[in-house]
Amino acid sequence: MTSRSPRDTPLRLVPRRPLTAARRAATTRRSRPPRPPEGTPSVPELAHLARTELALAARLARWAGGGRGTAALTGILPDPTVHRAAEDLGLSPGQIRASWDRARLTGLIELHGGTARPGWRLRAWDDDDTAVLRGWVALFDAWSLAHPFLPGRATGPDPALVAEVVEAAPQLMSLLHLSNGPVPIDVLLDLLRQRVAELRTERHEPPAEGMSDPLPALLDWTLDAAARVGALRPRDPQRPDEVALSALGSWAVWVKLEQICVAAQGPEGHMEQSAATMLRACAGLSPGPARAEYRAWLAARPVGPAVAELLETARGDDALLRGLAFEALRVVGDAAEPAVRAVVDEPGLRPYAVLWLAELDGGDPDAATELLTREEATWLWVDTAAAVADHGEGQLLVSHLESAVQGSVRGLLEEVRGVGHPRTVQVLVALAAAHPDPALAKQMRRAAFQVHTGEA
Repeated sequence: MTSRSPRDTPLRLVPRRPLTAARRAATTRRSRPPRPPEGTPSVPELAHLARTELALAARLARWAGGGRGTAALTGILPDPTVHRAAEDLGLSPGQIRASWDRARLTGLIELHGGTARPGWRLRAWDDDDTAVLRGWVALFDAWSLAHPFLPGRATGPDPALVAEVVEAAPQLMSLLHLSNGPVPIDVLLDLLRQRVAELRTERHEPPAEGMSDPLPALLDWTLDAAARVGALRPRDPQRPDEVALSALGSWAVWVKLEQICVAAQGPEGHMEQSAATMLRACAGLSPGPARAEYRAWLAARPVGPAVAELLETARGDDALLRGLAFEALRVVGDAAEPAVRAVVDEPGLRPYAVLWLAELDGGDPDAATELLTREEATWLWVDTAAAVADHGEGQLLVSHLESAVQGSVRGLLEEVRGVGHPRTVQVLVALAAAHPDPALAKQMRRAAFQVHTGEA
């Protein structure tokens, strides 16, 4: 029997994965996503419905993103711009104003000092179904802003009551989803009355009083606004007193119910915790719930200090938290750009910052890795491997080999020894322990020893 000691073993044992895919695999839990209810359209079909619903908003965003969409600092389009857009796009001024609100609420357009810029979601509009659906869900969440309550008389209901109806709306949508079909409006009205009474009791407020009951009108407003954003089906003329969710609405409510279930099973209290504690708690969550946690944590503090705390956490010794910190910064978006640019020259953060800035500018994440030098890409490979070694599974660490830019084990080990990452020894030892090939494991243990002893 001959010993297995290949001089230069190729790395391509399985199809190669881009470095960005490997990096994100190290910072997200591998779990089978829950399946939507039977009969739910596929993601491409849902995205087609969302694109149809937001088609005018996307058209206006492209028009405005060309430098023609200037607005006041309040975000409201001035009348001359409205009329110019209406003329150019063949729409009415009312359609322009409504589409402008939708474009802003969905992230299709962003304002910088009153000047409109295409949002990242518009750049992904034609190619990323998930981004399109998230944009529509943002509109669904903001239904009360897209179509605000306008009382028909000078004296409308108490603004606090309107706010309570908005707060109760998710329960109405949940009932519609769980009913899996049309629901009588009277049933929804009974639920609304019950939920508003509960909210007032919880806040120690007196019951709503008055000669007339404002809740039927507020329910009509809620249902009309939900229908106008595409969450409810058009009412059946034969059954006008019943309403039902649309395919988009049912899917969105299902996603939110799933997120609530995940949050209920996970750690709590992230909003008041440090960035490190919050990120560590999010390490076991799948991407959607993790982003929800990032948003909640960011919403509880000013943007500047929050970004600074995330970057300070990224400077620490935990490679997993470093990757998660930049995932949280992706949720911040443009507001984090100056701070991220300021750390581009820090060796430990530079690879993450370069990729983050490239993605912010609309670049392909996988192509963005070409902006890194060979040494920086290798450093990032070791850093990602350290995160996997500390928090992942052995098989995931072995598969991480395939994201290396080098073409062979020898080339990888030679360059890994030269980048000076503080976790190089631990990564090589963990790889040796996890790899099923004894010859490769031996090479990695030898390399770990050489780094540890300072051998060339």
